[in-house]
Amino acid sequence: QVQLIESGGGLVQPGKSLTLSCSFTGGTFGDYTFGWFRQSPGKEREFVGSINWYGDKTDYHDSVKGRFIVSRDKLENRVTLQMNSLRPEDTARYYCAVSTIWSYGDYKYPYWGQGTQVTVGS
Repeated sequence: QVQLIESGGGLVQPGKSLTLSCSFTGGTFGDYTFGWFRQSPGKEREFVGSINWYGDKTDYHDSVKGRFIVSRDKLENRVTLQMNSLRPEDTARYYCAVSTIWSYGDYKYPYWGQGTQVTVGS
């Protein structure tokens, strides 16, 4: 059974950095896409960034381009989301997910972690 576990969330000041991790186990992973999404209260869940299985293809939502980096640690079966120059509007619960196709739509991701809260403020 596929399991995804996020970690690394917390309270951070504006302008600072924070790195989230997503460890994945189970399943027969191969040629999958790992996506990061976020959701704030009262808002729909939105795509943040994604990386392919091989780690050589990434994409980002316009609001985080140049500030966030998605990477994959193949040895540790882990995907990370490095978030730099954080803004109050980045405050949300962040989720990692796995899909069998390259997609920005959360409905294309059948496997999800429980999420980790990121709060940007003083």
